[in-house]
Amino acid sequence: MYTVQGKIDQRAMIEQYMPMVRRHALSLQVRLPASVELDDLIQAGMVGLLDAMGRYDNAHGASFSTYANQRIRGAMIDELRSRDWMPRSVRRNARALDQAIGRLEQRLGRTPEEREIAQEMGISQSDYHQLLTDANNGFLLAYDESDSENGVGAVSEGGPPSPFEALLDGDNRERLMAAIDALPEREKLLLGLYYQEELNLKEIGAVLGVSESRVCQLHSQAVARLRGRLVN
Repeated sequence: MYTVQGKIDQRAMIEQYMPMVRRHALSLQVRLPASVELDDLIQAGMVGLLDAMGRYDNAHGASFSTYANQRIRGAMIDELRSRDWMPRSVRRNARALDQAIGRLEQRLGRTPEEREIAQEMGISQSDYHQLLTDANNGFLLAYDESDSENGVGAVSEGGPPSPFEALLDGDNRERLMAAIDALPEREKLLLGLYYQEELNLKEIGAVLGVSESRVCQLHSQAVARLRGRLVN
């Protein structure tokens, strides 16, 4: 939208793209601790939108919608990174989870069960489930961050890459597919519903017959299984 002078009409553009900003904010908020306010994400996204308006050049070939989409999400991720919102203990526990699953994979020659992973880590199953919930937020945001360069996400309007796409380069794709095939059927189905069918957590929970929080735990466990198998 342009004025008669050929300049972008900022007010009209903000009104048009505000739903996009809110959609990105809501998408990120469900993956983050309750301490992260929706309004803060929206404010960061608005900064990204304004930046897109100032920098956009249609000579580069991308549509403004695609360019704004990248800038909005990138600005939100930059805001989260600047806060260092993920506690070091959660990062440490996520690494310990990957390592525990990797050890069990090698020792047992099969996919370990939840109780076996909890036992390997020396914690109760209740504590293990909490660890999965905490780690899930870090897994998801980490893949969004991996698509960001200098605050500009390289995501398309289709969204960020799946975790298994972000884990590997093309040379290791066969190993990746083998690791996915080795996942328990429910976790394999969950990844397909989330990253291919693009269902939300509530919808996936309805399909699997579990709560949204359990979907988060299963997602975290599935990604940890992939990481545990692929980095060892």
